[in-house]
This record gives sequence, structure tokens and C-alpha cells, in this order.
Amino acid sequence: MRALARSALVLATVAAVVTGTAAPAAAYPPPGVVTGDVGVHDPSVVKRPGGGYLVAHTGANIALKTSQDRTAFRNAGAVFPGGAPWTTTYTGGDRNLWAPDLSYRNGQYYLYYSASTFGSNRSAIFLATSTSGDSGTWTNQGLVIESRTSDNFNAIDPDLFVDGQGRWWLSFGSFWSGIKMVALNPSTGKRADSTIHSIAGRGGGAIEAPNIVARGGYYYLFVSFDRCCQGASSTYRVMVGRATSVTGPYYDRSGQAMNSGGGTEILAGQGSIHGPGHQDVFSDTDHDIIVYHYYADNGASLLGINWLGWDSAGWPYVH
Repeated sequence: MRALARSALVLATVAAVVTGTAAPAAAYPPPGVVTGDVGVHDPSVVKRPGGGYLVAHTGANIALKTSQDRTAFRNAGAVFPGGAPWTTTYTGGDRNLWAPDLSYRNGQYYLYYSASTFGSNRSAIFLATSTSGDSGTWTNQGLVIESRTSDNFNAIDPDLFVDGQGRWWLSFGSFWSGIKMVALNPSTGKRADSTIHSIAGRGGGAIEAPNIVARGGYYYLFVSFDRCCQGASSTYRVMVGRATSVTGPYYDRSGQAMNSGGGTEILAGQGSIHGPGHQDVFSDTDHDIIVYHYYADNGASLLGINWLGWDSAGWPYVH
């Protein structure tokens, strides 16, 4: 894995993190080696109880991929091969469904996914469940939350987080007034109440794709800043902040609130790696893992996977 060069990259990244400065773009490591069917957008990965990995990502009726070793991936069909007509109010009939969030708990897979059109906040997040995760086995459980053009938020890019007390939370959001969070009923996976928490924002600027993990007494909120979906011109980058309460307030390493535009950069484009983002962080048996998409020079959207480390102050870095 180009050990010496990679070690130098890791040391430069850690040094930058420890001093509180953003690492130079050249200090970020390249994506790890993946093979096979690796064309993805907005990936979410879960470890399967029987072994291997299941990936869900943006695509026609939500696309699926599988891997046995986190390196070689193959196409595994669609969540809804027969279509998802209940989403047409939000998609205008487009079969493309966005930004799924995949998890496994209570003996079944949970999939939160988005229905919208580009640039609109007439959007919705739905829930589907399956005992196997295989194409065609998913049952749509219905609407979780929607946004209308009169709202100041956008109901896309869902991320489920279950805290240490067993409480379920759904963070979501893209642009508009920023990243939001609602409590869910663990029995149904649907909204528990009408409260909407604001956990990050850039005053209407480009922020989306929340992902929350807990570690060492903190809740870490990973988000993507800047522009997605523009091929090699994409400027997506991965940012992070942390809080002592799941509902915030979240602060970056310098102490700036994420509700006021704060965020510490941990991954950005460099060389032929353009616009890495829409990250998903999970723990594996060997390391913590960060999964994301990025764009190649030809504009193709590809799967990126790296290890995620933690420095002595408890801040994450990609290696």
C-alpha cells in the first residue's frame, strides 16, 4: 500500500490535526484500493451479520452492492426493482432515489432514503426494512419527514444514530438553513415528536450529508461542505465537529460553533481525487472506516474507503 509514502502522508495529516490547522491537500491520503463495481454516489455501508458488507447508494430505486472483503465489490440490484411510485410527488417521476442510510439492528436492516429533485426543498425521507437486505425483499414503511417550499430546511440526506440510552435520532439536511435532527420512535422508526433541532449551518451555504458517531464521551458530527455533483469540478470536502450532547451544540477544533459555519476539515480534493464527500463512518474489526464518493478526472463518481484514526485530543483524521 505504498507504505513509506502513506506513512509520510499520515504523519503530515496528524501533525496538522494536532496543531489545529487544516492539513495541506497533498497530505490527505488517496482512497484505499477497491475493485469491481465501484461506481457509487452517496454510499452507506453496513456489516452483514453473516459476514461481508452491504452498500446502498443513490441510484434508480436505490442501488445495492455487496463485498466479502471491503475491497472487491459487485452489483446487487436495487432495493425496489419494481419501482417506488410513492415517491413521485417529490421526484416528478424520476426513478433516482438519493442518499440512503443503511443500518442493521433488531434482526433487520433499516434504510432511510430521500426523494427530491435537484435544487428543490420539496423533499421527503422514507423508511424501508428488510430481514436479508437483498434486492426485492424490502418493505416500504412510509414517510418519516417531508419538507415543502415554504420550509427553511430540506428533508434529504438522512442519517440514523442510536445513542447509549437507546434513543433514536435522525439527522438530515442540505443547504437552506442547514443540518437538522429529529427524535424517532424506536418501535416504528418514525418521528417521535414535532421538535426539530438545528445542529449545523452555514447561513444558507453549502452544507449537507450529516453522519454522527459516538466516541470517548463525545458525539462527532461529520458533514460535507461545498459543491457536489459537478464531476471533476466538484468541491465537496469532509468536515467534523463534536458535542457532549447528541443535539448539540457542536463545535469544531478551533471552538467555532457548527451552527455558525464551523467545521474542521479532514478530507478534501487533491490531484485526480475531486470532491470527496457524503461520508459514512463505521467501526470494523480492524479499524474505524470512512466511506465516501469522489470524482475522477473523467467525472465518474467512485467509491472511496480509508481508515479513520483519532489523535491524542480525540479528533479524527483520515489515513
